[in-house]
Amino acid sequence: MEREVMGESPSVADSAFVSEMAYLVGDVDVGTDASLWPFVCLRGDIRETVVGAGTNVHTVGYNYVKIFDTPGCRNTSRDYSRQYQEFSMLHGARVGDRVTVGHNVVIDHADVGDDALIGMSSTVQFDARVESNSLVAAGSLVTEDTVVPEGHLAYGVPAETRELTPEQAAVIEETADHYLKNRRVYKAAGGLEQ
Repeated sequence: MEREVMGESPSVADSAFVSEMAYLVGDVDVGTDASLWPFVCLRGDIRETVVGAGTNVHTVGYNYVKIFDTPGCRNTSRDYSRQYQEFSMLHGARVGDRVTVGHNVVIDHADVGDDALIGMSSTVQFDARVESNSLVAAGSLVTEDTVVPEGHLAYGVPAETRELTPEQAAVIEETADHYLKNRRVYKAAGGLEQ
């Protein structure tokens, strides 16, 4: 389902596959050949949320935007209406190209570079950055303001990092390729609304 809010509507590339059970609201941009699977929620209700080309986001994945960023003041009260009026807004969530976002992942006002894999049930918090060609292990917590360097594995709670092995680097590419193929199959099958 796509929904307009505050004058902004999702923009989805024609070649993308979006499940009928996915929810996109506001200023959301979904790139070419991306796939959004059932129960994915992309919120761009304050600022843009971007899903890059060839990226796949899985069941119960959530991506949404940053409400504000003021030194010494973090988004703890969740009083969005008050914060929206009193604080400046910065960037929204950005997920790069050919990224796999696993099941039950939360990417909360953070950036993920190209060719990355965010493992199942992991969380990437405010202002964290997962650089390109990196992997966040299942169940990991990438805390606020953390940078996962390019070519690294983030693992644990809170996440520590080390360089990827060649086998782990290969999994990132293999997984992205697998879901690009799945996207084609599901896109060709058409949607429930057809």
